Formats: sequence, structure tokens, C-alpha cells
Amino acid sequence: MKWHEDLYAGKSIRRRLWKVKWKIVHNAGQIRVYVITFSSNEKNLLDIIPSRELLQKHYPKKDLYVIGLAGNYKEAVELAAYIVSEVYQATGGFDVRSYIRQKGKLNT
Repeated sequence: MKWHEDLYAGKSIRRRLWKVKWKIVHNAGQIRVYVITFSSNEKNLLDIIPSRELLQKHYPKKDLYVIGLAGNYKEAVELAAYIVSEVYQATGGFDVRSYIRQKGKLNT
């Protein structure tokens, strides 16, 4: 799993962002947290994944690029919409993957 250097965060999670990230990396349970990643297929822009799914033993976490965290599903949808809107305003297109990679480095 790789993490975007300038991670997007929902309002409810900003104060505890480092703690939530640590718990996700170390497979500690985060019931209401949602992870926003690059899409798993070319037809979508982003994926919103409940962090509890990442606890599954065989979940393919290795290929995930996390770009945002949110405290609930509604906040995750709003954050994903904000990211897509930012990309569109900056580039006039919807190539989220290229924009995010140019904006900041991906790190582990």
C-alpha cells in the first residue's frame, strides 16, 4: 500500500489523521473510516473502500494508492467529489491519476 504525500482528509478525521493512518497500516480495526484510492479499473476515477475490508487476509492491498481518508461514507463521497472537481478545475479533464502524481509524490 502506498500513501499520497499530501493526503486528502475529511473534516471529521483531520485531527487524528496520523493515528488513523497508522492503524490502517498495522491492520488495527477502523470501523467507520473510508479510504479513497485510485480506481481499480480504467473506467472509474476513484474507489471508496471501507477500511474494514482492508482487514481481510487476502485483500489486494499491495497495489493500492491511498489519496484520501474520510470519517464516514457521506464524507468520503464529498471528498472524492472535491478531488475530482479540483482535477477538473486545474486541468479541464478528469485524469485524476496523472494530476495526483504530478501534484505530489507517492510514498510508502
